[in-house]
Amino acid sequence: MVAGSRARWVRAAVPARKGSIVTVISEDDVRARVRALIADVDANDRVAFRGTQFDRGLAWVHFPEGRGGLGLSPKMQTVVAAELQNAARVYDDIALNPIGIGMAAPLLVTYGSDEMLDRFLRRIFTGEDIWCQLFSEPGAGSDVASLATRAVRDGDEWIVNGQKVWTTLGHVSNFGLLAARTDPDQPKHKGMSYFVVDMHEAGVEVRPLFQITGEAEFNEVFFTDARVRHEYMLGQEGDGWNVAVATLMNERVALGGGVRSRGSGPIEVVLEAWRDNQHLHGPAMRDRVAQLWIRSEVLRFTNQRARTVAKAGTPGPEGSIGKLLSAELNKDIGECALDVLGAAGMLHPAGYPMDRPSHAGLDARDPYRMFLRMRAQSIEGGTSEVMRNILGERVLGLPKEPATDRDLAWSKVPRNG
Repeated sequence: MVAGSRARWVRAAVPARKGSIVTVISEDDVRARVRALIADVDANDRVAFRGTQFDRGLAWVHFPEGRGGLGLSPKMQTVVAAELQNAARVYDDIALNPIGIGMAAPLLVTYGSDEMLDRFLRRIFTGEDIWCQLFSEPGAGSDVASLATRAVRDGDEWIVNGQKVWTTLGHVSNFGLLAARTDPDQPKHKGMSYFVVDMHEAGVEVRPLFQITGEAEFNEVFFTDARVRHEYMLGQEGDGWNVAVATLMNERVALGGGVRSRGSGPIEVVLEAWRDNQHLHGPAMRDRVAQLWIRSEVLRFTNQRARTVAKAGTPGPEGSIGKLLSAELNKDIGECALDVLGAAGMLHPAGYPMDRPSHAGLDARDPYRMFLRMRAQSIEGGTSEVMRNILGERVLGLPKEPATDRDLAWSKVPRNG
C-alpha cells in the first residue's frame, strides 16, 4: 500500500466456490500493477504493450482472470485509464478497434466457448484482429429483428445469403458479428441466430459506402453461399435476438458511455478554435461555447456516475442515456466549431479524399471533418429516436408502441421487395 493512502478494497465480481478464498484486490494494488506494466513494456510498441496489459488482467478488469481481467468491478477500469493517461501513451479503444473492444469482447465472454476466447480475445485487445458488426440491412434498419439475411444449416456449417449495410470498418475487418434468420416460420424475434463470421471467407464481398466526409468507413456486405462454422454460433439456435440486444447495449456504452478527462474530446476542438478566433465574436458566442462546455461536463459526470454503479454483465438502459446525450451534444459541438471559425467555417480545406480509412472517424480533431462526421452519431448505434423509445419504455415504464407483426411468423409478414 502507498504510504499515507486510504486503501479502497474491491471484492471480486465472480463469487468464489465454497471453501475457497475470495480474491480481494485494492485500488492501490491495481494502480501498482499498471505502473509496473508501464515500467516493464515500451508503450510505443502497441501490440506488445496491450498484449502484456491483457496478460496481466488490465485490459478489462471486470472480465475473468486469464481472459484479460481480474474479476473486479467495471468501475476499476477508470483507475487503469487514469494511470495510463498520466504516464504512458494511451491507445483510444474506439479509434483502434471499436466493435471488437466495445462489443465483440463482452459478447464472447458471455456466450463464447473456451476455444473462441483463446483464439479471439487477446488479438481483439491488441488490435491485431479488427471486428465489424453485421446487423443493418436495406429493409431492416432500426428494426433489426425484421432482418432477411438467411442462414441454412449444412452439417457442421451454415450457408449464409443476404446483404448487410452501414458496416463500419468492414473493409479492414478480420471477423464480424452476424445476425441472420435461421427459422423464417418463427416470429421475427424468435427465428434469428447469431454467429462469428470470417470476413475473408469465400462468398463475403465488401463494397464501400462513401459518407459526406468523402471517406468510406462504412460498407455494404454481400453474402453469397458464405459458410460459417456451427461452433461459432453465439448463444443457442433461435436465441439471436437476445444476443443482438446484448450487442446493442454494449455498443451504446462504447459510443456514449466513455469517461473522458475534463475538457477533452470533441469539446476540446471547440475550445481550441475559440482561443484562436475569439476576437471575431462577442459575448453571445462566448456564452454558447460555455454552455457546450457545461453540457460536456454534465455528460462526463453522468457517465462517471453510471460507471461507479456498473456491474459485470450486459449493460442496462444507462448506455442509451449516454448514447443519446453524446450524439445530440456532439452534433451541436460540430456546428459551433464551424461557427467559431467565422467566414473560414464555410470552407473545407482538406477537400473530399474519397478514400477508405483504416479507423472509425469518431475521434475527428479537424473542426470541418468533425462537423460532417458528427451528423452520423444520431443514427449509428441506434437513432436518437430509438434511444428515446428505450428510455421511455425501460426507465419511465411507458407502454410499447403497437406492433401487429410481433407474433406472426416472419415469412407471413408483408414486406417490400
